[in-house]
Amino acid sequence: FGSRALASCLRPRSASSISSTMSVSAEEVAKHNTKEDCWVVLYGKAYDLTKFAKVHPGGAKLITDAAGMDATAIFDPIHPKDIMDKLLKPSLTMGVVDASTIKPEHVAKAPEAHKPAPKKKKAVSAEAEEEIEEFKKPPLNAMLNTFDFESVAREVMEPQAWGYYSSGGDDEITLRDNHMAFQRITMRPRILVNVRDIDMTTQILGVPASLPLYFTATALAKLAHQDGEVAIVKAAKKAGVPYMLPTLSSYTLDEMLAARSPDQQVFSQLYVNPERSRSEEYVKKLEEAGVQALFVTVDAPQLGRREKDMRNKFTQQGSDVQGDDEDDGAVDRSQGATRAISSYIDPGLNWEDVPWLKKITSMKVLLKGVQCGEDAVEAFKAGLAGCVLSNHGGRQLDTCRPGIEVLPEVMEALKEAGATKENFAVFIDGGVRRGGDIFKAVALGAQACGVGRPVLYSLASYGQNGIVRMVHMLQDELQMVMRLAGTPNIPSITEKHVITTNLADHIVPLPVDNLTMKTYQGLEPAAKL
Repeated sequence: FGSRALASCLRPRSASSISSTMSVSAEEVAKHNTKEDCWVVLYGKAYDLTKFAKVHPGGAKLITDAAGMDATAIFDPIHPKDIMDKLLKPSLTMGVVDASTIKPEHVAKAPEAHKPAPKKKKAVSAEAEEEIEEFKKPPLNAMLNTFDFESVAREVMEPQAWGYYSSGGDDEITLRDNHMAFQRITMRPRILVNVRDIDMTTQILGVPASLPLYFTATALAKLAHQDGEVAIVKAAKKAGVPYMLPTLSSYTLDEMLAARSPDQQVFSQLYVNPERSRSEEYVKKLEEAGVQALFVTVDAPQLGRREKDMRNKFTQQGSDVQGDDEDDGAVDRSQGATRAISSYIDPGLNWEDVPWLKKITSMKVLLKGVQCGEDAVEAFKAGLAGCVLSNHGGRQLDTCRPGIEVLPEVMEALKEAGATKENFAVFIDGGVRRGGDIFKAVALGAQACGVGRPVLYSLASYGQNGIVRMVHMLQDELQMVMRLAGTPNIPSITEKHVITTNLADHIVPLPVDNLTMKTYQGLEPAAKL
């Protein structure tokens, strides 16, 4: 054995040897500076990340490059301050670092931002050199639809952040079909209806909303903008829609809750932790803060393969992400994220756990990620308040159906089971990009629609004001559609206003959707990158 391996074997690892309340010097931390023996300082605490680095979704190199150092500056722009307490066992907290011992060489520097590649103009002649055209962000008032925000976000976001947000599972068929499915539903407008005044307001689980829309939970909003979830909370209030707080946020729960206005109502999303006591503590905190409803994610017992995200991480970090270990086949990168996520999402969650979920809170409990009529009926019979028809934004099981396509099946099954819109709420998310999409979902029985990527893209492009502008555009579109369809208010929108004959038929030829084609970034094999 080499001296490095020997040192790794000899060093103390247990909570008994180094208490989490014990003071540790920066010099001591600096001794643990290899991938076989990796301590990292975050927010004044030293953590042993030797094992965790191997399953880090972003790759081990991001962690091992900061081995023996204070990596707070690298960590803070993306993650919340309390995430290590959520993910790691207490025994891996090696102690509180004595601030007086920290020297400049003990602090890891944040990497320089990766700027998007400038666009190139085609040369006029073979001899002429290509002219480089720098991207100039258009003013906010130039944004006319959600695709405009997406096109700007792609230019201004870090490549790794863009890859994370925009990627879908496997071949991204479901990702694209989430939007295209709405185009398989055609309008059936009524005429000579008094539509002088259009009322889009509604109630979402008893919470007033300016239109049937809510911001669904999305992870790590700081990847889009430094204000992250805090900006989304404030924008939701200005836009008059509820926000579903994410479990895997960039800001802590306390910071998100503190950003609320005094009378603002929010929902929350929950990943059930294998350590149920942690979930119980989290839910109790939500309820004490006045959160109105709990959406339990049930479609992610394992992470989907998001190749655009995986490829981007690999190319950003270079070909030596795992070094010699990967060359020897010792590290299975395809399973890394799965193992990492299983540390805070319980793959054993099942129907037998529903009574426990109902027992630990008086909040309304809904399931997020239902994809068939049978499961919706099971949720209703279990006494839950509702469900979200969702495929996780096309990021999990590829070639499964869009939420809007599942909706008619679910409403029919619930009707046969005796459920009503009053005692069991149904929502959909995925692919909502137009006011007309919201109209179609409501017509088919949804209480409201969730939007995720449009929130992130508008946040990345123009901050909090961008999100508000995006919602106002959807309001303008929905108002127009309601007026032209002959529906003066939300209750007047019914299934008789749409035709779903071809909704489940995936081979119907459609006109080319130019906005989607121009903003969608296709997958590329390695040889073409």
